[in-house]
Amino acid sequence: MRRRQTSVRMTRWILFISFIFLFARLIFATLGAWDHHQGKMSEPAGQIMNIGDRHDN
Repeated sequence: MRRRQTSVRMTRWILFISFIFLFARLIFATLGAWDHHQGKMSEPAGQIMNIGDRHDN
């Protein structure tokens, strides 16, 4: 019976650590998206250049 108790404890730790990693990735992605969004909002509309507007010879 002792082996089963150890197995359950290890499974809980693994799930807990996995949850921490997933939560950290969510926070990291949210911060990155927020930074990207702020950069897009502060860019003036006149500076956005379409690919068709380029004239490279």
